[in-house]
Amino acid sequence: RASNTYTHRHWNRKQKEGILRSSMAQSIELRLDNDDRYFAPNDTVSGVVIVHAGRGLSHQGISLKVDGCVKLQLSAKSVGIFEAFYSSLKPLLLIDKTLHVLKSGSLGPGTHKFPFQFKLRASQGMQLYDTYHGVYINVQYTINAVMKRGMMQKELSKDMEFYVEVYEEQKEHKKHEFRISPEQLQNVHKGLKSKIPTFLFEGYLESVICDVTQPFKGELVIQKCSIPIKSIELQLVRIERCPYMEGEAREATEVQNIQIADGDVVPNLPIPIHMILPRLFTCATMSTKNFKVSVLSMSR
Repeated sequence: RASNTYTHRHWNRKQKEGILRSSMAQSIELRLDNDDRYFAPNDTVSGVVIVHAGRGLSHQGISLKVDGCVKLQLSAKSVGIFEAFYSSLKPLLLIDKTLHVLKSGSLGPGTHKFPFQFKLRASQGMQLYDTYHGVYINVQYTINAVMKRGMMQKELSKDMEFYVEVYEEQKEHKKHEFRISPEQLQNVHKGLKSKIPTFLFEGYLESVICDVTQPFKGELVIQKCSIPIKSIELQLVRIERCPYMEGEAREATEVQNIQIADGDVVPNLPIPIHMILPRLFTCATMSTKNFKVSVLSMSR
């Protein structure tokens, strides 16, 4: 009897291990035909759902959920006015569609591929915006593939983000010349004005309306400065705004900071300005009734 009990337990353990190995081998993945996953409105998004069936499986169908959403998000460090009205702002659903890729049935052992495609179009009454990962505002597009299973079996799923770039007609680029001196500084405390050294910076930007896929370029010339210069840095700042009943919440955060000169700069020496914009963390200026995003640069 003891021997039979051991054999029974040993067989159950072997059976469970076999089921576990089989389930571990079963998975689903997404692959898009466009490797960089960048698309423009009205493009055709195509790819395959790949199912690793292990020793075989039965299922209740495969579906794709395509979502495009603008939402306000809070980080663990975010404290302030955004937090006060976070719950009152509902996400904007730019895209909300479901595709049925495969009907219910069973799959044999091995790997199976099922193609899909759809037109990248906004839902009725909405429009698409550039993909943008901000501190408080997030514009994100995702594809979620789900294979439903029977009772007591975990469904297989896979998420993938893809990126949208909304191309607009390029406006005429005009060279923008600038001149910076102590008299032009803003938001300086009265007690500090007397401590600001005498200086004069001049230069130009190739354009103040920039294509986010192209470098931000220009030139800076130090005409004079009464104290030695330690370094010159160019700072890229994004400004996120959300309107509410009492006014508008506004947050400015640094995206990146690059050094364009080190040490005391020779006067009248042209210093090139060349900054590559980090694509996912910057975007074209966007403005809706629920949010606004703009990007600007500053030197220091």
